[in-house]
Amino acid sequence: MKKITTVIVSVIMSVSILGCESSAYNTSSDIYNTQAVASNLAAVQPTPTDINYSLERYNLIKRAYWVNGQRDKANALICEVEKPLGYIVLFTDAGGVVGSFTVDGKVSSLNSYLTPDSEYYEYSAGETSRKNEWLSDVDGSYGENDSGIFFFTVDGNYIEYTGTYLYSDIPMHVDEPVIKIGD
Repeated sequence: MKKITTVIVSVIMSVSILGCESSAYNTSSDIYNTQAVASNLAAVQPTPTDINYSLERYNLIKRAYWVNGQRDKANALICEVEKPLGYIVLFTDAGGVVGSFTVDGKVSSLNSYLTPDSEYYEYSAGETSRKNEWLSDVDGSYGENDSGIFFFTVDGNYIEYTGTYLYSDIPMHVDEPVIKIGD
């Protein structure tokens, strides 16, 4: 009886191990297939190389001047393309409206930067020949910004927001917001 139990346990363990290997194989296969599909899509729909001006970089440069007390330089900054108009409504967590604005240009992330924050993003775990040097932002500071957005209004104001928002190129106005109370 002991011998039969040992054989049964061995068979169960073998099937379990084969099942894990099969699962691992499928995962590896899925990763490979996904990378192959992504490579194919990048080949048939390549990243555009004819973008000559970045509204994101324009916003970041203007913000760098603005938040560092150089609003005259921010306001004098020339945009080389026609800025689109956008419309944004800022909401509270409960669904109330904080405000609505016409956006001059585009909405940008507070975590977009003009330069990288470090020299290297990845290197192998065993590599010791490189030391990652953290780089400061353009104002000499280090670290992260709040998660949120910023934008400039058509009347020349700067707004940062860390909550929920709705943005569109279609003019909108929320007359009767729904207020959520409780969960």
